[in-house]
Amino acid sequence: AAENSRQVPVDSGKDGSFIADARLVRVDGQPRWLVEDSKGLRFSLSAIDGSIVNVSPEQALRIAEHWYQAEQTGVSGLTYLETVDNPVILRNQNALRPFHRIANFSGGELLISARTGEVLHASTRMDRALYYAGNWIHLFKPLEALGLGEIRHDVQLWSGAAATIACVTGLIIGWLRWRPGFGGKPTYSQGRTQPYREFWFKWHFWTGLLGGTVALGWALSGFIDTNPGKLFSAGNPDRAELSRFQGDGLPDVMRDWRPEPLAPIEGSDIVELNWRRLSDEAVLVAHGRDGRRLPQSVDGAATSFSKPALMAAVQRLVKDAEIVGQEILTDYDSYYYPRHHQGSVEKPLPVVTVQLADEGATRVYMDPLDGRVLARLDDSRRVYRWLYSGLHHWDFGWLYYRPIWDAWMLTWVGFGLVLGVSSVVIGWKRLKKTFAPKKKRATRGGRVVEPVLAAESAGD
Repeated sequence: AAENSRQVPVDSGKDGSFIADARLVRVDGQPRWLVEDSKGLRFSLSAIDGSIVNVSPEQALRIAEHWYQAEQTGVSGLTYLETVDNPVILRNQNALRPFHRIANFSGGELLISARTGEVLHASTRMDRALYYAGNWIHLFKPLEALGLGEIRHDVQLWSGAAATIACVTGLIIGWLRWRPGFGGKPTYSQGRTQPYREFWFKWHFWTGLLGGTVALGWALSGFIDTNPGKLFSAGNPDRAELSRFQGDGLPDVMRDWRPEPLAPIEGSDIVELNWRRLSDEAVLVAHGRDGRRLPQSVDGAATSFSKPALMAAVQRLVKDAEIVGQEILTDYDSYYYPRHHQGSVEKPLPVVTVQLADEGATRVYMDPLDGRVLARLDDSRRVYRWLYSGLHHWDFGWLYYRPIWDAWMLTWVGFGLVLGVSSVVIGWKRLKKTFAPKKKRATRGGRVVEPVLAAESAGD
């Protein structure tokens, strides 16, 4: 590998593209360069002869075997199922398609990129059942299966708007019909504080009155998540901005580097070497199997990016905006923090934060070790954080910590479940009455008596 590492295409392409990321890994026992260019295209190159290498189904089976062995789970009965371009359960991985589906006898499945050999998704039978019962329906994924993926965003947007309006009107009606009897004011018959006697109407009233505000928050935040009218800026830089952030050229140390055996590091099994660069400054990072990142000492390379290199990269990203402040963040804040399924691998610390004097008071979060932009927030994005994530995920203050978060969410999900079921039952009863054959209207003393719903006639 050392003799042929120069064959990795490190110079700018004819279309102006250049290497944005280069990782040296072992795939099916062979050394490979996993390369991403500045346009987002991914390649797997042999570190022995520099040729482009794709992963066959047979190789995918061996990769799956290694995976399950490392996870210390059963590897018997591995089966190749199919190769797919757009698996339903994967998002934002178009650059790595197609994908091999590998299954085992216990119901586990892996999705392995045929381009790079990376395992992109691992699931059990229960994981997939929960996905189809949850995210698949919640995000209107069935539309894609029907060939209507292009309207899915619009369906989400208008469904969120309709749900928000329904919650607002329901809350207004509920509060208007509630008669708590405070100060001796009249209530309904038999001292009832709500007008309904029928079971489903009573449950709908109380769950709506008590849980309607949280339901409104979920509906509104779901609507906001669709970014109606592009009110909110993008949270992450686009491909052109990231290319500008990295800068031109390729440091000589990356071009001339020869892989050498690494000195043993206590407690770490090195599985990947990753070159990162910002303009003419480069860092070589080793990744352990446990997720730890270990900067390597290489002549001509730094062990982390310098402050001048990071500030110059930010300046390239924002162009004319002035940098008015920077600091090192050693703990999470309200805008940069891990979700409950994430950890220090996904959200590393410490980070460098840079404050800009632009119109949106933008703040940029960067990883000083590998030079990545971790987050970019202007005023509109900070508002989005609270209106969407705050109302949808309740990930702030003491509510963020488990098991407080679990108890809080399960309580209101229970209210939402009863509210939803009662809405369906009441709506179904209304539809049955609306479309039922019309009965002959009764008369009383020459006056027509219209039939009414029992629940409606229960009101005083």
